[in-house]
Amino acid sequence: MHIHILGICGTFMGGIAAIAREAGHKVTGCDAGVYPPMSTQLESQGIDLIEGYSPEQIKLNPDVFVVGNVVSRGNPLMEEILNRNLPYISGPQWLAENVLRDKWVLAVAGTHGKTSTSSMLAWILAYAGMEPGFLIGGIPRNFGISARLGSDSSFFVIEADEYDTAFFDKRSKFVHYRPRTAILNNLEFDHADIFSDLAAIEQQFHQFVRIIPSNGLIVANGQDENLQRVLAKGCWTPVEKVGTADGWQAEIVGDGGIAISCRGESQGILHWELLGEHNRMNALAALAAARHAGVPVNSGMAALAQFKNVKRRMEVCGVVNGVTVYDDFAHHPTAIHTTLQGLRDKVKGARIIAVLEPRSNTMKMGTWKDSLAGSLAAADQVFCYTANLGWNAAEALQSLGAKAASHDSLEQLIAAIAATARPGDHVLIMSNGGFGGIHEKLLKALGATAAA
Repeated sequence: MHIHILGICGTFMGGIAAIAREAGHKVTGCDAGVYPPMSTQLESQGIDLIEGYSPEQIKLNPDVFVVGNVVSRGNPLMEEILNRNLPYISGPQWLAENVLRDKWVLAVAGTHGKTSTSSMLAWILAYAGMEPGFLIGGIPRNFGISARLGSDSSFFVIEADEYDTAFFDKRSKFVHYRPRTAILNNLEFDHADIFSDLAAIEQQFHQFVRIIPSNGLIVANGQDENLQRVLAKGCWTPVEKVGTADGWQAEIVGDGGIAISCRGESQGILHWELLGEHNRMNALAALAAARHAGVPVNSGMAALAQFKNVKRRMEVCGVVNGVTVYDDFAHHPTAIHTTLQGLRDKVKGARIIAVLEPRSNTMKMGTWKDSLAGSLAAADQVFCYTANLGWNAAEALQSLGAKAASHDSLEQLIAAIAATARPGDHVLIMSNGGFGGIHEKLLKALGATAAA
């Protein structure tokens, strides 16, 4: 089969491309404004990528066009597909019909932590010799790729996104996956471009819960009231909770390890590299889900001890003149807060310089502007990139006083950060996009400042 993917450089659609190619299909695709790591991954796999959405691409004559949710009506290639009545399908539906149908699917849903938890879970299964397939919205460093078929395995781990499927299917992606094991990490209002309020998202999560079989398992954050409300709408599947006394718990012990327990029974001590309570909760969920699939907890903990996290999750880009620069995907106030708090726990009293690009659709709409200052409070200095932003960031951050600054020029932003940073500082750059290559540019500017 020849599939041509519209929006191929999104993490999800790029993952489908990798899986389809591994399955023996011919894969081509197109996108606009591409950036690593997905563009690099596609190139390494020999997948032909066309820049833009020219109607002439129909001459490739694929068996089916697989359409990502970045594509909307008015897209020139999509309009030509519709006008000619050519076959098309959404990415989640293609995946469900061609890959997931005969698999034990382990799906990870929630507002935050999906990528990290999916990566942990896939690694635990792989460590146990189960060689799962997976599709993850990032690149786990233990694997070096975001997706693989896992053709010889019965298990498939998928990051289960609540964002809509396609312009012609407004259901959340995750309703296509039909998991046997499901993790519900947390639930907050997000994606204001497609959801009117929290209740609308809860309804989609309820639809997700409705398709999980009674011989399956739901692993849910027991501290999250919104998730408890979703489950109260109706649940036909056993539930194990994390973060509660009647479920799974993690407690830091004196030697820096993490004591893991389940229903009050000790499971052992975990020693690993990751920071923050949010990652401890992610680990609990992954251990519980893996146990449901047949992996003993001690094996899961041994795997997590070797877990290397995900690219763009508190990833160190470099150290110049004693200044450490990190790249992180955080783009929601809760994620920003927990990421900063995790770094603070690590560096103690050292200065943290937070650099934020409010790039997500919800951020651009200003939905979270009133929560932004509070989420950045743990930083010693804050820089906000305001290009193409439809609201006043300086006004939103004014409660932070002199420690906050806004710039609409990337060059000026980099110069200001380089002038502020001093040896021993930690610069945390947060964006869900490429941020104009700021990481390498800043490292270069820090080097120039040190040499001056």
